[in-house]
Amino acid sequence: MPIFATPFAQLDLIRQPEMPNEPLQAFDAADEYLLNHLHEQGLSADTRVLLLNDGFGALAASLAPHCRVTSSGDSHLGHLALHKNLARNGLAADAVTFVPASETAAGPFDLVLIRVPKTLALLEEQLIRLHGRLAPGARVIAGAMLKHLPRSAGDLLEQYIGPVQASLAVKKARLLSATPQAKPAPTSPYPTRYLLEKPRLELSNQANLFCREGLDIGTRAFLPHLPKSLLPLRVADLGCGNGVLAIVYALGNPEAQLTLVDESYMAVQSAADNWRAALGERPVQIRAGDGLAEQPEQSLDLVLCNPPFHQQQVVGDFLAWRMFQQARAALVTGGELWIVGNRHLGYHTKLKRLFRGVEQVAATPKFVILKATR
Repeated sequence: MPIFATPFAQLDLIRQPEMPNEPLQAFDAADEYLLNHLHEQGLSADTRVLLLNDGFGALAASLAPHCRVTSSGDSHLGHLALHKNLARNGLAADAVTFVPASETAAGPFDLVLIRVPKTLALLEEQLIRLHGRLAPGARVIAGAMLKHLPRSAGDLLEQYIGPVQASLAVKKARLLSATPQAKPAPTSPYPTRYLLEKPRLELSNQANLFCREGLDIGTRAFLPHLPKSLLPLRVADLGCGNGVLAIVYALGNPEAQLTLVDESYMAVQSAADNWRAALGERPVQIRAGDGLAEQPEQSLDLVLCNPPFHQQQVVGDFLAWRMFQQARAALVTGGELWIVGNRHLGYHTKLKRLFRGVEQVAATPKFVILKATR
């Protein structure tokens, strides 16, 4: 495992979820560039630093011994990695204050370091929330790998913070430094809302949600085929997003006991808002989590899942495979995992390695709905 070496620290860092023979690092050249730049600028022990979207805690663990660090991001797995990486490197769990992206960090802050996220709506919402939370003379610096840095990221910094200066590229990374200017309080365009026709639901979506402007086509293919039962089944919506699968299922299955889990804090916030709007005070569990890792074994009768195929900028089916394994462990014998997936991903074959029965429930030209029985 490579060591992350900067003027602030030499760190042994891991990603989450942990994978055997992990090919990817928990840091990149943009993290290194931000810290080297900061070291050149100087940093005092009482500097109040806000880190936004610090993937697996590389920035926080580097800076924690040197200043007052608050870290905010939308990934529960990122939060888990931060805790583990602090412990791995002999740092106290409370050395960094963590604020989920569904909440607003209090401030005021002297320095804000931003890793530009994949979803620019998240960046926009984070910049809006900085209004009134920057100390006089504060610095705001964003970093990204060039391949993940759209021009519009600089435009957002200029719009909400002030004039932006771009650095030279170093190791295919670039920094954008914004000079804060007095600006009128911005109005956030988030959450966005859209209407589902059948059943008729208005769904609220926080800034970092996948398909924030309308129902994604995989879920649209899945909804008409959700199973029905009059029994009080224990059901989980794994990777729940805005909660639409669980809510539509719950409306058609009045006795079911639902658990909604997502690793995005903004997804959990959206799902909770949408559940209350559609189902009022009907009991439910909605939580941010590492999938079903915390779910007791053989405690569910049914799992519904529209699996993701990326983590941040990394595309692959490793998260889906892990979700299938978690679902198998959490299901009772005879319990079922229902999923929707792109045809070309070949989930049918993967599920057969874990479940005793796999059948196709329905299909469209692009998607298949599969039922896997434990």
